[in-house]
Amino acid sequence: MMMLSVSTGFTAPLAPMVRSRTHTCVMQAEIEADVIDPDAGKFCYGLPGSIAPIEDFDPAGFLKDVTKEQVYTWREAELTHGRVGMLASLGFLVQEWWHPLFGADGGPAISQMPALPAGIWIAMMFGVGIAEGIRVARGWNDPTLPDHFFQKLKPTYYPGDLGFDPMGLKPTNEAELREMQTKELQNGRLAMLAAAGFMAQEAATGTTWGAAFGLPTNPFQ
Repeated sequence: MMMLSVSTGFTAPLAPMVRSRTHTCVMQAEIEADVIDPDAGKFCYGLPGSIAPIEDFDPAGFLKDVTKEQVYTWREAELTHGRVGMLASLGFLVQEWWHPLFGADGGPAISQMPALPAGIWIAMMFGVGIAEGIRVARGWNDPTLPDHFFQKLKPTYYPGDLGFDPMGLKPTNEAELREMQTKELQNGRLAMLAAAGFMAQEAATGTTWGAAFGLPTNPFQ
């Protein structure tokens, strides 16, 4: 019997090996169960923005088989463009009537921008660069890492949360915070459409937005 065991390669120790493999599989299953994303299966992985009457709106199927990382990256882009859109749409409403800073000559906003002095353009470029640098440093991975150049958010970063709240308006209640996030997102979406409409209207008519409705070009003069 001893010679048989030796010739077959010590069959007796096989039992502990089986137990070890079984234990490893159990541990791996437990680890995988622990890392399951609670937002998996939810629309946009549970991000705000899906509201009545059009819920889970994705007619082109962009969200099909998309990772959470990619969805978060898209939401970061949407929020950033929405915030710029809100400023842009407000600018269209204001600068065509009132322009005390740059001395523009009135008229459509799209014709005022090229008329700005070179110094203003340089100042704006520096301002935008600084703001974008802070945003990238806050939410994006180190660009020196492989395959990370402005493409991947930090795992701990929530889209749009730059930590900027000088007036302390951010709610501490989770439900109230989600409601505020939804409002910002919806206003940003509307503002992007509004800014695009302003530009299209001015390019097509060559007049300010108010002139199309018979409003005075500059009521402050």
